Amino acid sequence: MTSRDGFSAEEIFTQTTGYAYNDFIILPGYIDFTPDDVILETNLTRNIKIKTPFISSPMDTVTEAEMAIGLALWGGIGIIHYNNTIEQQVEEVLKVKRYENGFINNPIVLSPQHKIRDIDMIKAKYNFSGIPITVDGKLNSKLVGIVTNRDIDFERDRNKTLAEVMTTDLLTAPEGISLSDANKILKTSKKGKLPIVDKEGRLVALMSRSDLLKNREYPLASKDEKKQLRVGAAISTKEESKERLAALYEAGVDVVVIDSAQGNSLYQVEMIKYIKSKYPSIEVIAGNVVTVEQCQNLIKAGADALRIGMGPGSICTTQTTMAVGRPQATAVYRTAKYANKEGIPVIADGGIANIGHISKALALGASTAMMGSMFAGTHEAPGEYFYENGVRLKRYRGMGSIEAMEAGGTNRYFAEDSPIIVAQGVSGAVVDKGSLHDYLPYLIQGLKHSFQDMGIKNIPQLHKALYSGQLRFEIRSQMAQREGHVHDMYSYKEPKYM
Repeated sequence: MTSRDGFSAEEIFTQTTGYAYNDFIILPGYIDFTPDDVILETNLTRNIKIKTPFISSPMDTVTEAEMAIGLALWGGIGIIHYNNTIEQQVEEVLKVKRYENGFINNPIVLSPQHKIRDIDMIKAKYNFSGIPITVDGKLNSKLVGIVTNRDIDFERDRNKTLAEVMTTDLLTAPEGISLSDANKILKTSKKGKLPIVDKEGRLVALMSRSDLLKNREYPLASKDEKKQLRVGAAISTKEESKERLAALYEAGVDVVVIDSAQGNSLYQVEMIKYIKSKYPSIEVIAGNVVTVEQCQNLIKAGADALRIGMGPGSICTTQTTMAVGRPQATAVYRTAKYANKEGIPVIADGGIANIGHISKALALGASTAMMGSMFAGTHEAPGEYFYENGVRLKRYRGMGSIEAMEAGGTNRYFAEDSPIIVAQGVSGAVVDKGSLHDYLPYLIQGLKHSFQDMGIKNIPQLHKALYSGQLRFEIRSQMAQREGHVHDMYSYKEPKYM
C-alpha cells in the first residue's frame, strides 16, 4: 500500500498543542475541473442555506443595513449589531427587508396630504422613490396615485402636496397574481412600479422594475420565501432582549445570534429555550464556544448553529486578558467534528485575515466564516473615512473595547452592572478596501481557486474528505511560514486585496 503524504486533521488537531490558521498548510489534490465548477453553497444554520459562506460580524463598526444588503446580494448574510436601541436595530433590519423583494409586502405609503419633501426624506434614508399614495397613507387603503422621480424632479417648491403632483393613471395588478405573471407585466410596461390591489382597489403590495434588474444582476442573492433579502440580528442574554426579539420577529428577521463572548452559560441556554418555544420560525446561532463540552450544552438547548472562537480576532484581547480561549484552528476542528455528528453547522468566527484563512476554516469543518476586520473599511461598513499619514482609513473597534462597551457592548461580557469595565478588545483603524461589490467577487473567485487546488468541488465534499482522512495537512515551521509569504524583496507593490 502506497504511503500518503501529510497527515489527517485528526492526527494534527488532537495533540497537546493548539494551532492557528498560519500554523498549518493543506496539501494539494487532483484537478480535473475549472474554478467555475466550484459551488460554494453551504448551511448557515440547520435549516437555512446560503450561496456563499460569508457572514459579517455583529459589530458596530462592521454591520448595519448597507453591509447586510451587500452581503446578501452576493449570497452571504449580515448580522446587525445591538449596540443601539431596539427601534434602531429593527429599522436596520427593515431596510434590508425592503431593499429587494418579489412582492414588497410592507411598502412605504404616503397620503395625498404629504409633501414632496417627505419623498425627499424617504429617498435620502432608503435610497429609493416611487411611493404609492393611498387615501389615508396606509397599506390596505384605497390606492389613489403614485409619485415617482419624474413627477417631482423639476419641482422647485418641495412643500407642494403629493395630491398636486402624483400620477393617477395607474397600472395595477390584482391580488393573488403569480410572481411570474407580475414580472411579465412589469417587463412589457414602461412603468417602474406595479401596485398590487384587491377587488376594492386597496393597496396590498408593490413590485419594482429595479428589483427585476437586481434579480438578474445578483443570481446568488440570499432570499427568504417571500423573495426578500435574508438578514440576521444580534441579541444578548439579558431580559431586555426578549422585548428586542419580539420587535425583530415582527420585522421579519431570519436568524438571531446570541452574542456572548463565552456562550456556555445558564443564561444562554435559557435564552435558546425561550426563543425556540416562543418563536420557532427564527433560527438561533449560539456561542461563542471553542470546546466540545460547550457545544453539547447549546445543541441540547436547541441551537441551530454554533459560533466558534474566543479571542482570535485582530482587535480582541480575551485570550491575553482573561487567560481563557483556544487557538482558532484547533477550536474549529474540534467543535465542528462534534457538531457535524449532531447535524449542526459551525461558524468560524475570528482570526480570518485573507482568503487562505477562509479556506482553512472550511477545510477544518466550518460551514461558514464570520468576519469583522475583513469587511471593516469597506464603503458599506458604518462610519466615515478619515486620513492618517496620507492613508484613507475607517474606524474599527472590538465589541470588548472600552468605547464599544460604554456604548452598550457590556451585555456581551456579563459586565453591564459592574462599576469597573475590563476591556477585552481595542479600538483602531483599517485601510479603505473599496466597495463590497468589488471585494466580494474577488473573495468568491479566490476561494474557488483554493478549492480547485485542493481538488474539491464543494463544501460538503470538502467535509467528507476531511473526516475520511483524504484531506491532508502539514504543520509549518516559522521559516516555512516566512517562505510561504513574500520575502527577500528590496521592494514590492502589494495587491489591493491580500
